[in-house]
Amino acid sequence: MLKEKTVLIADDDVRNIFSLTKALEVHGMKVISAMDGKEAMAALEKNPEIDVVLMDMMMPEMDGYETIREIRASSRFRGLPVLAVTAKAMMGDREKCIAVGASDFISKPVDIDQLISLLRVWLYDKI
Repeated sequence: MLKEKTVLIADDDVRNIFSLTKALEVHGMKVISAMDGKEAMAALEKNPEIDVVLMDMMMPEMDGYETIREIRASSRFRGLPVLAVTAKAMMGDREKCIAVGASDFISKPVDIDQLISLLRVWLYDKI
């Protein structure tokens, strides 16, 4: 189900991008990366084949909250699954992420099995 799907990983920590990329490539996914929200928006504009976004919520310059709001403001991306990824994982964070437009939420360190499960749920109708 994940084979040949394209995921955008927006995270300011290259180690997170590297580890997530390795884990997702095993499942046949194509990965595009961005180091902040501005790069993520540019990547979405440049790569219409993106099927899902993994959005780190704490990034410099343009954080995940602002980026998700911008994604949802565009009619082109309203249906695009955006999974919020955060290291904070404090009470109320999930609700805050969903309120700005995230489709779902996963905390760091990312449990790869849980991530794969979430991706299957959100990409199920894109077979």
